[in-house]
Order: sequence, then C-alpha cells, then structure tokens
Amino acid sequence: MKKIAVVGLGIIGGSICAALTKAGYEVDGFGRSSASVEYALKAGYIRNKGKCLADYDVVFLAVPPNATMDYLDNGSYKDGALVTDICGIKKSLEELVYAKPRNYRYVGLHPMAGKETSGISSASSELFKGANVIITQAAQTKAEDVAEIKEYLFAMRFGKIVECSAETHDKKIALTSQLAHIVSNAYVKSNEVKGCDGFTGGSFQDMTRIAGVDEKMWTQLYMGNRERILAELNGLIEHLSVYRNALETNNAEALSEALKEGRLIRETIKRGND
Repeated sequence: MKKIAVVGLGIIGGSICAALTKAGYEVDGFGRSSASVEYALKAGYIRNKGKCLADYDVVFLAVPPNATMDYLDNGSYKDGALVTDICGIKKSLEELVYAKPRNYRYVGLHPMAGKETSGISSASSELFKGANVIITQAAQTKAEDVAEIKEYLFAMRFGKIVECSAETHDKKIALTSQLAHIVSNAYVKSNEVKGCDGFTGGSFQDMTRIAGVDEKMWTQLYMGNRERILAELNGLIEHLSVYRNALETNNAEALSEALKEGRLIRETIKRGND
C-alpha cells in the first residue's frame, strides 16, 4: 500500500486524513502545531506524525496559498511521488510547478467543502461525502495521475468530480466562492447589524454565513486571483448600480425589470450537486 502524507491539519487536511484512514489507507500527518498533530493522533485520523516528506508516495498539501507554493517549489519529495494541493487558486501554482523540471508528479485539486468553523477540531471523515471536487489539468498532466487521484477522491466519498483547466477554475471560483465571501464580509459592516437580534431569518443567515473569513489566508487567495476577482467585483458593482438608480429615481418599472432579470437567471442555475 502506498504511503500517504497530509501536510496541514486544519479542517480540510484533517478531514482528508480522517476520510482516507477510514477508507483503509495509511496516512501520516504534518502539522504546524504539535496540538493539531496530537489531536489527529488521538482521534485516529493519522497513523504517525510525519517526519520526512521524501518518505511518501502521495502528498496532499492542505496549507494556505503562499505555503503551498513554497512546498511545491522547494519541498523534497520521493522521485515519482504524486503531489497534490487543495488550494483555491490554481493558475499561478500550475505555472510555478511547470516552470522547471520536477521529480514529482502534480495534479491540482479543490474540494468544494467546508464549514463556518476551522481547525482540526472541525474536521470529519464525513466532510466530503457527496461534495463537489475540482481536478485541474494542464498539457503536462498525465491520465494515469488523474486516475490515481480519483481513487483517493472516491475513497473520501466525494460526489461530483469536475475536470477543467486552471484558468477555467480560477474564473469560476472568482465568482462562486471568492466574490461571495467578499460580499458577505462587506454586508455585515452595515450599522444596522447591531441590535438586529430577533429581526433575522434565513436570508440574513445565508448572507452572513461566510463573512467570518480568515483574513490572512483569504487575502492570499484574493491576491493570487486578483484580476479575475476584480472583473467579477466590477460586474457586481455595475449590476447593483441598476437597483440603486431605480430607487433613486423612484422608477418602479426599472426596479421590477431588474428583479425579474435576476429571478429568471436564478431559475437556470442548478442547485446542489446536480
């Protein structure tokens, strides 16, 4: 059986460990803190504390973007090891990997799963059950490497697997994840948020659920996908101005038309893992 290492024992890295261990794989963990490693050991998520990355056949990098790039560029791996990451940006990582010859094989991943909470105490072997996951491929990506990655994804019980280029990934994620987090984070800055207990329902909960970002990690993600996020943010501001102008000019017809346009588009969007 191949030896698997997971670098980074937060909610995603810890859940990878837990899910693969539950599926029967032998997994060792590398954590930034001894506390996360001890938690993973006691919970049975990992077999051992990792010592040397070059000992492993498969390495999952579950750390923030800057650290991921450092590991991809400077990490010491076994010849022919399969290295993958779960980072929310892909184009810059792919360019880094293929900028020079590497002794490892690379496939990019992005699990579309998580919680409002973070850290290994929020990890679970069930986190990925039925969730979407993205595999990014370049011209250099080999079919057998993708097939091997899929073996682990199936073991973790992901639902839909999407395969695309790094460029496509970064464009779509700029909208579906990164812009959504910016909007939520900005939304809670209203002065009316104070004292709104008892005035909230599902819509408020939906809008604020992802406002509590880890600012250090998400800043890295945003800067790494800056141009694509700017394009989406500028588009959103343009659309919002239509609603604002309709309200400022007391134009009920224009407001109704804008709302109708949004409703019709929403009806075309598939829900969940359809």
